[in-house]
Amino acid sequence: MTAAAGGSAAGASAGAAAGGASSRAVPPTLTTLVTGPRAAVRESAIAAAIEAAGAAAAQPHVPTAVILEGLADANSPLVSAPEQGLQVLRIAPGCLCCAGNLVLRVTLNRLLRRPPAQLYISLANAEHVDQLRTMLLEAPYGELLALAPDMQVTT
Repeated sequence: MTAAAGGSAAGASAGAAAGGASSRAVPPTLTTLVTGPRAAVRESAIAAAIEAAGAAAAQPHVPTAVILEGLADANSPLVSAPEQGLQVLRIAPGCLCCAGNLVLRVTLNRLLRRPPAQLYISLANAEHVDQLRTMLLEAPYGELLALAPDMQVTT
């Protein structure tokens, strides 16, 4: 991860997101990093986790967002459903710690203007998950996100 990847524009946007979130006293967004061998497997696991969380919640539609790398699978169980509180965002594939860092930061900054209660970030490659976790724990995201244990999906 390079310092230049964050860029001042991304930092300014995150600062604006942080200012908006803190002025409304919104609790941090519970964030789960999801790793696994194939996109379809990760997406199915995320859909199951969202369904389980919804069944256990006092309110039926907890605002949830999912950030996925790459194009949609024809059979993906994850489809944006704003009326049910689900927002699905797709970003270009690439290591979200390295080459895709700026794209992830811009996506997060836009998303956190109206923060969901739950966020899932699906990673195509778990090689740099520790670096990504570190980035999400640092300012400005450290105040906006509460990182949950990673979800590691197999086959």
